[in-house]
Amino acid sequence: MDTWQNELKNNITTVSELAALLPLTKEEIEKMKELIQYYPMSISRYYFSLIDKEDPEDPIRKMSVPEVCEFDSDGLLDTSGEASNTVLTGMQHKYKETALILSSNQCAMYCRHCFRRRLVGLSGEEVADHMDEMTDYVKAHPEINNVLISGGDALINSNIRIEEYLRKFVELPQLDFIRIGSRVPVTFPQRIIADAELQDILRKYNKKKQIYVITHFNHPKELTGQAQEAVQILQEMRIVVKNQTVLMRGINDKAEILARLLRELTTWGIVPHYIFQCRPVLGVKSRFQVPLLEGSRIVNEANAQQNGLGKVADYTMSHVTGKIRILGLNDAGNMVFQYKQAKNSHNIGKIFTKKLSVDEKWLEDI
Repeated sequence: MDTWQNELKNNITTVSELAALLPLTKEEIEKMKELIQYYPMSISRYYFSLIDKEDPEDPIRKMSVPEVCEFDSDGLLDTSGEASNTVLTGMQHKYKETALILSSNQCAMYCRHCFRRRLVGLSGEEVADHMDEMTDYVKAHPEINNVLISGGDALINSNIRIEEYLRKFVELPQLDFIRIGSRVPVTFPQRIIADAELQDILRKYNKKKQIYVITHFNHPKELTGQAQEAVQILQEMRIVVKNQTVLMRGINDKAEILARLLRELTTWGIVPHYIFQCRPVLGVKSRFQVPLLEGSRIVNEANAQQNGLGKVADYTMSHVTGKIRILGLNDAGNMVFQYKQAKNSHNIGKIFTKKLSVDEKWLEDI
């Protein structure tokens, strides 16, 4: 009997496999071979099936297939200061209420816009290892009221490992809920649909403490029947599913596309959580980033097409200093920003303005 692990072994991971399935020039083949030594490629067969192979601008292709522009040396590997927030190997504590756990360096599909490409598929040096130390840390910091189990992808861990995390953390009375960060419902829904044991584990522990699954739909083409089935399985357990979207050039940088995505998410009962400004990551910045002025217009136009329930996703920059809302222009033509969360808690709620150039894509200096 096929398991999800065996299915993932069939992922497209080499350029020769890709070239047999997708038209590529000889130059593209040679350059991709070099590129994936630094930024690995792994595409689930399910996700690859969503690509329109005749369209070189297909958004699914752009999010999964390497491009030569990833060699661009402009950008950073750690854009949010994760290294400085690390308190134990694999555990970060940037915001006082939340402990973030990097539970894996593996994903069902390696997104080309990944902000942790320094880690995912490559290095295990930042991945959580000693679970007892992590639970002891949380106990020693009563201000922590939730944990976010992320990665990589938290649901690519074994069922044994997932249950170990949940068993440890649901017993901590200080935690109000547990978050699981996973793009599995988008890129590999079979992981949820076909694994009754995983379903039993999630159902069991959600009865003890509320679980939220934070997933990552970026384009309406990702909203397939199988993806919806995976989401509904989680929802039937009373797990809350929320979504984080990254605003990206060539993917969802048209108001009508973003509006359709938000509407369909709310139709599925998924709560839009954030619309993130794409981070200035090495090899990502020049390919996917949208200027802030343009991004604000796109997001505000998309929000104008939503009902009240669909207007909840803040356009946000995950900056080294905190999560910053990008609100819009004031009468003076300056962009208005607000700290929604901050490394320095005194900044939470603080509003500031900045005159932006038309091509400015990030706040380098605050």
